[in-house]
Amino acid sequence: MNVDLMHVIEQIGREKGIERDVLIDAVGAAILSASRKTLGAAQDLRVAFDDRSGSFKLYAIRKVVEEPANPKVEIGLEEAQRLKADAKLDDELAFEVPPEQVGQFGRIAAQTAKQVIIQRVREAERDMVYQSFKEKEGDVVNGVVQRVVKGNVIVSVGRAEAILPPREQLPREDYRVGDRVRAYVLDVRKTPKGSQVVVSRTHPGFLVKLFEMEVPEIHEGIVEVKAAAREPGERAKIAVTSKDPNVDPVGACVGYRGSRVQAVVRELHGEKIDIIPWRADPMAFVKTALAPAESEAVTVDEENHALQVVVADEQLSLAIGKKGVNARLAAKLVGWKVDIKSRSEAQATAAAALFGEPGEAGAEALAAAAAGAEAGADGAEGPGADAAANLEELGAAAAPAETS
Repeated sequence: MNVDLMHVIEQIGREKGIERDVLIDAVGAAILSASRKTLGAAQDLRVAFDDRSGSFKLYAIRKVVEEPANPKVEIGLEEAQRLKADAKLDDELAFEVPPEQVGQFGRIAAQTAKQVIIQRVREAERDMVYQSFKEKEGDVVNGVVQRVVKGNVIVSVGRAEAILPPREQLPREDYRVGDRVRAYVLDVRKTPKGSQVVVSRTHPGFLVKLFEMEVPEIHEGIVEVKAAAREPGERAKIAVTSKDPNVDPVGACVGYRGSRVQAVVRELHGEKIDIIPWRADPMAFVKTALAPAESEAVTVDEENHALQVVVADEQLSLAIGKKGVNARLAAKLVGWKVDIKSRSEAQATAAAALFGEPGEAGAEALAAAAAGAEAGADGAEGPGADAAANLEELGAAAAPAETS
């Protein structure tokens, strides 16, 4: 019977993927529970597994005391020393319970043992699923849509079910039962009902992992994605750098005729992706991050961790982007607060700083400067020319020196 029991344990272990020791503990706990039902809970019973014979043995534990009050759980010191010469007070002695004393388990005891084994096996399966998916946090998994409940897409991912919440779904995506889904493992949590796996298709890490799957240079570590930012379903930017001077990081990500980046775009249902070279200098980095807009000047505000960018008047809308998307993505990518101003706005700000609050005197000064600028432009001499010169100096002061 012991051989049959071990055979069953090993077979269940192979089928469920559960370790042998876990199943042995489960069977031991079941035997202990059933024995307590049969012999009563008054005794201190314990179960041990004999690996050599492949059998379980039941022991009754009795504590060594001066005068035993309960013979089922206590033993006198003199009697204990007759059985074990070095026994002393408060020691615990184990007495094997013969099988005939236990007898056959009754219906209730057998049912209890069965429930204990089932519960232990389920707990072991849950722990195994949790550990396997915990290791996959930050990775991409493939699954099949099982059902959609109140906007939450339930995806079968092997031995577990993952949840794709509405906030982690791409806009305008429609999911049907049986659809194959690729998603990013965002979080894995333990719950009373098992492991809860939350996946995402909007996380920037999903974009990075897709490029890693499509670009061998990234997978091999030659090209590195230093930063990624997304406005899910609309636009995304990634900054890349190369550890090999002979490898162009942007070209590696784009691929031959754009094949690599287009594969990622198709997976994200048309989300536009800008691939830019990474720069260690924040001022140089923000210039590339704001592409396709061209920056004229950048100044750094270390105290507020902010970058002030000046662009040409006709480039302002391009730098900000539709609904501010380009500016937001650049700020996320660089990791700094980005303030974008047009050249004329920057000059007006500098003028206000030079003349203070406009008031009457300030307004007259600005008017005189403007009139002088017109006269200076016509080639006139005298005060008008001086005013034109002052206005040019004002413009130069308004535009900070460009640093690359």
